[in-house]
Order: sequence, then structure tokens, then C-alpha cells
Amino acid sequence: MSLLLLAGCAGYDPGGLMPGAPRSAIVERMGPPTGERPLPGGGKRLEYARGPFGKHTYMLDVDAQGRLSGWQQVLTEARFNAVMIGTPGEQILFEFGRPAQQQRIGRQHLTVWSYRYETPFCQWFQVSVGDDGKVVETGYGIDPMCDYNDHDNDNRP
Repeated sequence: MSLLLLAGCAGYDPGGLMPGAPRSAIVERMGPPTGERPLPGGGKRLEYARGPFGKHTYMLDVDAQGRLSGWQQVLTEARFNAVMIGTPGEQILFEFGRPAQQQRIGRQHLTVWSYRYETPFCQWFQVSVGDDGKVVETGYGIDPMCDYNDHDNDNRP
């Protein structure tokens, strides 16, 4: 019975998909996308947020005919470090997909989007988006899930 259950599960990553694969093959392998955004020329960017606590997000681009043109895992420090102050928040969502967490800070007139990602350190990437919809600050902070799970310093035997 467990083999039947495994056979019905969506794939974690798009590794087996080749350029030119139809959208139906993408959905068969990956399941329904967690987000979808338009691309120039009539194509679509399909967002697949994955992993424990959202540490991987795969963006799959399909052309106007619904065929895969490429994919990448977007939650990386190299990509985070390229974010510039003044970038529209919509561009951040296009590049990285939905954040793991959003927190409104009313007194500062901004919303902080936090992205978990694969790292040997217990941190996440944070983007502060002002009320005008543009990035005002970026940085790395301690992921609260790590503090929650860290019992090294709580004097337990």
C-alpha cells in the first residue's frame, strides 16, 4: 500500500523535466503550482514552494505554447544579495515567490518578508517593503524556528 501512496506523490524538484516538456508533464511531476505569474511574450512563471519550512522554491518558465523553457531553484544567497534598494515588491515576488512569513511593522510603514533557504547557519533572508511597494532594506536574521528548536543553552541535562 505504501508504494501506491508514494507513486501518487508529486516530485520534489523538476530535475527529470527537460526543456520542451508540456505543462501537463510539469503538473504531473510537480503537482499544481503554488503561484503563477505572467512572462513577457505570453509565457508563465510557475512557482513551486518546497521543502521543510519552505527552504526551496523552484521557478519553472513555460512559453506561450505551454512548454518548459527552463527552471531554477531561486532561494540562494547569490540571488538574495543581488536585491537592490528601490526594487518593486512585485519584482521580489516574481524572483523569489511567496515568503515563508510576512510581518507588518506599522510604525515604520513597512512589511518584512522573510525567506527560509538552505544554509548551514540558522538564518533567513529578509526584505523590508515600504508602503510605496518598494524595497527599503534587506538583510539576514536569525530564523525563529532555530531558537524554538535550540535547547543547547537552556540548562537542560
